[in-house]
Amino acid sequence: MQLPTPDELKQKRTELGLTQSGLAKRAGVSQPLIARIESGDVDPRLSTLWKIVDAFEATEKEHMLVKDIMHSPVIHSTPDISVDEAVRLMEEYGFSQVPVIDNGVPVGSISDDLIIKSMANKKTDIISQMKVCNMMEESFLTVSPTTDIGVVSHMLESNPAVLVLEKGRVVGVVTKHDIIRLLHA
Repeated sequence: MQLPTPDELKQKRTELGLTQSGLAKRAGVSQPLIARIESGDVDPRLSTLWKIVDAFEATEKEHMLVKDIMHSPVIHSTPDISVDEAVRLMEEYGFSQVPVIDNGVPVGSISDDLIIKSMANKKTDIISQMKVCNMMEESFLTVSPTTDIGVVSHMLESNPAVLVLEKGRVVGVVTKHDIIRLLHA
């Protein structure tokens, strides 16, 4: 591993929009020390460099955008396939729900919960032959690729997934699992 140079530290700090004081506070060191490190006047201890790098990483996570963690292409159903085909799709990918997308536009969603509820009221063979459009629920919520991860985290508290739209078309998806994975990123 190569240690960052003073110029690289300064460049990273400015990329993240941090002042020397802001970085110092996050890293638990003094602002004059940050200034001296960036100017090359002092060689910091390795422990101090780690504090600075940790502060950078924490700041990056705070400023993460949906485009940084979304999955693309989106595994989805179309409204015209049978429920049986949608079930096979969910089984193939290990999903409990999928968005229903028609020509790039979200039009609904289908889930194993919805299918099971329907099976309580109708015969299995009738349900398996139904078109997804005749059973689907509301579409997942949507955001733009530049939406902050914090906003999406709150949306996922009560929704299984969030679709990412660009120019009105689905370009990605973010799930609860994607947010949880940030814990060990």
